[in-house]
Amino acid sequence: MQDAAGADVLRRNAYLLIVLFGIVAMFGDVIYEGARSVAGPYLYYLGATAFIVGLVAGVGEFLGYLLRLVSGYLADMTRHYWTLVFLGYGMLVAVPFLALAGSWEMAAGLYIVERMGKGIRAPAKDAILSNLTTSTGRGWGFGIHEALDQIGAVAGPLIFTGAFLVQGDYRGGFVLLAVPFALMIAVLLLMRYRAPDPATFEPYAAPEQGAPPLRALARYGLFTALTVAGFAAFPLISFHFIAEGIVPGAQIPLFYAIAMGVDAVVALVVGRAYDRFGLVTLVLMPLFGMVIPFLVFGTAYAAALAGAVLWGAVMGVQETVLRAAVADYTHISKRGRAYGIFNTIYGASFFIGGIAAGWLYMVSRTSMILLMVALQVVALGVFFTAKRELEGVGRGGRRDGETA
Repeated sequence: MQDAAGADVLRRNAYLLIVLFGIVAMFGDVIYEGARSVAGPYLYYLGATAFIVGLVAGVGEFLGYLLRLVSGYLADMTRHYWTLVFLGYGMLVAVPFLALAGSWEMAAGLYIVERMGKGIRAPAKDAILSNLTTSTGRGWGFGIHEALDQIGAVAGPLIFTGAFLVQGDYRGGFVLLAVPFALMIAVLLLMRYRAPDPATFEPYAAPEQGAPPLRALARYGLFTALTVAGFAAFPLISFHFIAEGIVPGAQIPLFYAIAMGVDAVVALVVGRAYDRFGLVTLVLMPLFGMVIPFLVFGTAYAAALAGAVLWGAVMGVQETVLRAAVADYTHISKRGRAYGIFNTIYGASFFIGGIAAGWLYMVSRTSMILLMVALQVVALGVFFTAKRELEGVGRGGRRDGETA
């Protein structure tokens, strides 16, 4: 009876901390998703080409995810998860300074600094969140976090919509982002006070157990690489909207806000579905990914809107199930580096896909679309092999039939 009561207290505390972490992520998303929603148009107005937009998006994501490899290793070796989280979130201060950018080169540098900050904090953040979600169900816990996160992802672009309508440009929106930055740091300090050692929320995993079966994630990593490489980056999508006159400039961040709202809803649904049905929920990524390019790189306003909705749905799956599965199939003692390895694969794929898409956009948009679809088709085939291999390994890095 006492054990049940203790477990209930642990679960309630875990839910509280998941919500607080979601609030931190919400303010973070107000900042960087707001900036991301206008990255393409802002760089375009500063004189960048489609190739430069794709290059900046690719380099930023690649460096961010490459840093996850290093920070994930440091997190596990030093156990200073909170230090890396604070450092990474602190680098979001670069975003308000975009208001002062006088050239696309300066703006590109600040965008890349922001992405690097996310790379530093992400493995430690995901490791802490994986501890907290042990008693709530990983898919559901990550889903709650992502849903709260996406409230900020909706609010951020709306700030820029308002700023554009009032001033005719995006600079005022960047200035306003200093406010959520201060609030984010305050909530993060509260979290650090309430959970100085998040590993205590995962009491049944002994650090003395062996290393997680990272080889079992190889095909999972290949599937992720293929489907992410074939997934269109929103800066390039928004660049196309502006360059072709499909969507008015004031509505670009609104489209992004809609996508983020869909992301939030889908995160809750697929998070719960993952806890019940497992990896099969990931099949949505390549299936939707095959359709998105035809919608967002066309010439019709309605198709562009539909494409933004599907784009947000795929993001919801990526941010919930992809991350939850890494925690379920790796051990607590090596989870930071597992997230680092996985996210480096993700970032490299985003980099290669972004560069290829940006170049092909200028050469042949038909070829760009066909490449994206082909990558999703191959990813779908790899998925079923990856699913079979991973499901042969019990959650938590144990073979079926083994005990903790």
